[in-house]
Amino acid sequence: MYKIYGIILTLFFTITLEAQNSEKAKALLDQVSSRVKSYENIAVDFRYSLSNPKQNLNQESKGTVVQKGNMYVLDFMGITRIFDGKRVYNIVPEDEEISISKYNDQKDDNLTPSKIFTFFNSGYKYSWDILQNVKGRKIQYIKLTPTNAKDNTKEVLMGVDVQTKHIYNLIQTEKDGTKMTITINSFKTNQPLSKNHFTFTESKYPNYYINRLD
Repeated sequence: MYKIYGIILTLFFTITLEAQNSEKAKALLDQVSSRVKSYENIAVDFRYSLSNPKQNLNQESKGTVVQKGNMYVLDFMGITRIFDGKRVYNIVPEDEEISISKYNDQKDDNLTPSKIFTFFNSGYKYSWDILQNVKGRKIQYIKLTPTNAKDNTKEVLMGVDVQTKHIYNLIQTEKDGTKMTITINSFKTNQPLSKNHFTFTESKYPNYYINRLD
């Protein structure tokens, strides 16, 4: 009988601790979202890597993104992507080609710049993970596990700077072993931007082929 009581108590405390950790993790992520929303705009330099040993996949690149609300200008892997809130413009200088398409939030499941600070608000279970010291910065990791069993993502580890409440890095692991890591090298806020910063100006690309997808 005492053994049964011990098992019940252990289960009770384990469930209680997990619930507390989940609440603590969600509270930290809420602070991240709130802090980002408080800025007029943000400018980020980042490092990106994609790897999968089984597929002999190993890619690394750097990029920059300027974001205001859900609008952004992303420079990454030789391509500039502009999102003005309604349409997406992909500009490829190497091919002198531009594709223009309407943005559909319901169909676009990619982790876009406008989603990276908010994607974790729903669809995940949260747990408190390790705390690391990175060059004097305390980085607290939160583990996110998709609630949808059909999701291709196994888990996401999000590192949050404890002091600034800014995202330091994001490590997304797929079920097939593919790992994507985004590390933020520079995070600037409230930068002076022109009123046309997120506007695509067709006249700047006179010799480009423009592919209007819809």
